[in-house]
Amino acid sequence: MELRHLRYFVAVAEAENVSRAALKLHVSQPGISRQIRDLEEEIGFPLFERSAQSLRLTAAGKVFLAGATEVLQHAAAAVEKARAIALGGGGEIHVGYAPSLTVQILPPALRKFQAEFPRVRVQLHDLSTEEMLAQLRAGKLQVALLVKTRPAMLRGLEFLELARYRMCVAVAPSHPLARWKAISLEQVAREPLVAYSRGDYPEYHEDLAAIFAGLKNRPRIVEEHDGVTSLVAAVESGRGIALVPDVLSCMVGPRLKLIPLKAVKHEIVVGAAWRPEKSSPVAEKFIALAQAT
Repeated sequence: MELRHLRYFVAVAEAENVSRAALKLHVSQPGISRQIRDLEEEIGFPLFERSAQSLRLTAAGKVFLAGATEVLQHAAAAVEKARAIALGGGGEIHVGYAPSLTVQILPPALRKFQAEFPRVRVQLHDLSTEEMLAQLRAGKLQVALLVKTRPAMLRGLEFLELARYRMCVAVAPSHPLARWKAISLEQVAREPLVAYSRGDYPEYHEDLAAIFAGLKNRPRIVEEHDGVTSLVAAVESGRGIALVPDVLSCMVGPRLKLIPLKAVKHEIVVGAAWRPEKSSPVAEKFIALAQAT
């Protein structure tokens, strides 16, 4: 008895029709009938009651159907688990991510990955850039989805660009600047600025420095926040404005207005980082699927 005998039997039992089962399995009707007869001869009892108009399971066939279905499920599960281990994933990968920057990348990548590797568990970790880099080097993360930072911080790591986002101005809907279609850097510099914390997000402050490099008056940072949730709340409450990537619009909805910057082409590069010597085929597949989104 082989697995194909069980697959053919289950298909015929579920369809109660050889022709429909043959179409579903993409095999010939005579071929599937022959496999069912061979199975019945091997086990020594009929599985179906046959007539010109119908095909029904015998009492023994109903019992055999439950067992055959269970065997096929176990076989499929064994293949998936062995496949994950063969690919080097050990059934689990740890992925660090920046929520506000990966909102368009992570969900579709996860859907595609779980469809292909349903038995591989993806553990997500919401971390700052500094934390992700440290945990990649410590082997606690296999992949990090983060903003590209300076080469020195990425030393020893591989980085693959996944997306680019324009920097824009986030203001509360009631703020006077909310009526503008575009805002200049000079206007931004006159407003209190809410920012991410320098210790957790040094690359953000490097971006600010690059954006305002040619401006005589620099903005005054009045608050620093360790995450996007508190930063959005601060801007929404009117404590200041913020410079954020335009992808943040996917998260804030009507809570904030995101307005383009005039004559500023600065882009935020988001990508995947990993340690090449600690990489695995499963992690590489996850990165490839993130790149394809």
